[in-house]
Amino acid sequence: MELLDFFISSAYAQDAAQPGGLMSFLPLIIIFVIFYFLLIRPQMKRAKEHKKLVAELGNGDEVVTNGGLLGRITQVGDSFVTVELTENVQIKVQKHAIASVMPKGTIKSA
Repeated sequence: MELLDFFISSAYAQDAAQPGGLMSFLPLIIIFVIFYFLLIRPQMKRAKEHKKLVAELGNGDEVVTNGGLLGRITQVGDSFVTVELTENVQIKVQKHAIASVMPKGTIKSA
């Protein structure tokens, strides 16, 4: 009987050694914090910068589209811009398809 009591008391001791509720969630919280600073926050910053870039588009800006086309904006609408690639070749693209604004004179040097 003493042997059985020994095993039962050691089983209770194992239960008592379990960490508390907050300690069991600590690794999950740490992983979320790491994901926030390495993935979520930089992505939100990039999206905010792109939204600002799209809002500031104007006539005469030299831009590169997501497809890699380099041209000059000739007309700006609410959600579309007209981009002139060469003389008499114009395309209409969504504002959000503009990847970046290039410095003035980029088209002449390309």
